[in-house]
Amino acid sequence: LSPRTDHTTSHRQQRIATQLADDMATHAIHPAAKSVGWGNAASRTAKREGWRKVTVQRGTKAAVQATRRTTTMSATSPKKVLMMGGTRFIGVYLARELVRQGHEVTLFTRGKSPVTFQIPDDTDEFYAEYASKIKHIAGDRKDAQGVKEKLSGKGFDVVYDLNGREASDTEVVLDACGDAEQYIYCSSAGVYLKSDEMPHCEEDAVDPKSRHKGKLDTEELMDSKNINWTSIRPVYIYGPLNYNPVEEWFFHRIAAGRPIPVPNSGLQTTQLGHVKDLSDAFMCCLGNENAKNQIFNISGERYVTFDGIARACAKAAGAPEPELLHFNPKDFDFGKAKSFPMRDQHFFCLSQQSKECTWMGSKVRTCRWPSRLIPKRLWQGHLPQGCRLHN
Repeated sequence: LSPRTDHTTSHRQQRIATQLADDMATHAIHPAAKSVGWGNAASRTAKREGWRKVTVQRGTKAAVQATRRTTTMSATSPKKVLMMGGTRFIGVYLARELVRQGHEVTLFTRGKSPVTFQIPDDTDEFYAEYASKIKHIAGDRKDAQGVKEKLSGKGFDVVYDLNGREASDTEVVLDACGDAEQYIYCSSAGVYLKSDEMPHCEEDAVDPKSRHKGKLDTEELMDSKNINWTSIRPVYIYGPLNYNPVEEWFFHRIAAGRPIPVPNSGLQTTQLGHVKDLSDAFMCCLGNENAKNQIFNISGERYVTFDGIARACAKAAGAPEPELLHFNPKDFDFGKAKSFPMRDQHFFCLSQQSKECTWMGSKVRTCRWPSRLIPKRLWQGHLPQGCRLHN
């Protein structure tokens, strides 16, 4: 990494360049550090153990995460659930909740990673039960013929598609599981077209040139078919086992006692949501008529600046307030690497579905739950089926 200009740079710019170069070199040596939030040697085992040196646990009184309510949902009858993916991040938590609620869960993965592994949330008793109940089908979803042979006739009631990137990825699963009652898809809020008007709502314009275009195509594919589908668009997701360098960008430097490089003013406003809250949102969709053929933005309730994330992470880690080094990404040549883990712009969403919706003939107001925003349309419609709210 080097400054773009050949002229003599300021001491501050040289310092930032050195800091960024050290960061990138560390990532190249220790890619697993992206998942656990710290920058020294880390193994795949460490990824599955979660954060061991720097941990933000649920319930921490940090600005990143507030006290939350949880949703306990039980469907009217156990479902036979197929999950595409389920061994990396979101699915690790979702599969556990599905099993806990009495559903039969089958994971479809390439089989390159262990199908089950114990996470810090698991008691020994629960993990033993979970590992004994989870089922697995090994295969490559890019292999259309193989998917058809392995999934056709299995009688799955519900499909959770957590790792589909292109419409073709999903189409083959839809064809093989044509009798499924419901298809629930993990999309991305990254599909929205950049706008001066924030927050993004579900009806906002989308960007056909987005790197998430495949997810847009998938939503259009599902809408074109005579199926019951739901699409969830998360913003930035954080939490244990995260393989994307979201919170790691900050914790890695805080743990090492190093300054945190932040692009431009640091006042860019964004939004994060905890992986377990996202899992709860996916659970609320199951068997929920209010989720039928709908798209929902899902993320945390609060918005936060880049500088605010850095300070919140330091607070959560019990570290002093960090030194922030603001820099102009245009002054440096990052090659193909990102200058920062988040978009260098304001980027946050609101679920328009939650503003005002009708249930049983009456209007209800937005429900804002601490640390997340789950559209009231989802949980309200599910209360008669056994959804209980508790502190």
